[in-house]
Amino acid sequence: MPKVPPNPALTKRQRQILDYYQAYVIEHGISPTLEEVAQHFEVNKVTIFGHVAELERKGLLSRAGKRVSRGLQLTDLAGQDPRTPAVSATLSIPILGKIAAGMPIEALEDREELELADLIPSGADVYALRVRGQSMIEDGIKDGDLVLVERRSDARNGETVVAILPGEEATLKRFYREGARIRLQPANSAMEPIYATAVEVRGVVLGVIRRF
Repeated sequence: MPKVPPNPALTKRQRQILDYYQAYVIEHGISPTLEEVAQHFEVNKVTIFGHVAELERKGLLSRAGKRVSRGLQLTDLAGQDPRTPAVSATLSIPILGKIAAGMPIEALEDREELELADLIPSGADVYALRVRGQSMIEDGIKDGDLVLVERRSDARNGETVVAILPGEEATLKRFYREGARIRLQPANSAMEPIYATAVEVRGVVLGVIRRF
């Protein structure tokens, strides 16, 4: 795996922590907690807190907000693994016509271009996550799919969101605010909804990419 670019101002442990953050985000789509980092390196959380505070001071980690769980993120100065999903604003794909999914139609070649940037709102901060599990299959989101997510901290009822539960577990579900509680609804009739009084929204799903 590509490592964080060498930086003479970093200690060996600080560089290891940055590498761990990068690997964790690529695998899970969210940042690790300080407790998880401490467990990985088999040290106490106070020790990790000191290293992380120094990495923040050096501009290599940034915090999304005060008291935000999993809120530490790698900055551009820390580098980025080339496998981290990214959306190109210039890539386009030719649309060569129409194809029937029901009754046959006459074959046509009416070429136009699909700009991938047209699939996301202008100026939106978009990232991708790989789906694990079957909880959203009735919405056409299957295990192994990539979902394009607009980074947002709020959502409207019925939107599919990346949600962080109080136990710091991440899940992909439809979001509904019902009075004092929030319902996270799976799109799978065999599964029950999740109810919580507090949910941290990390983004709203814009689309799905599937490789056959």
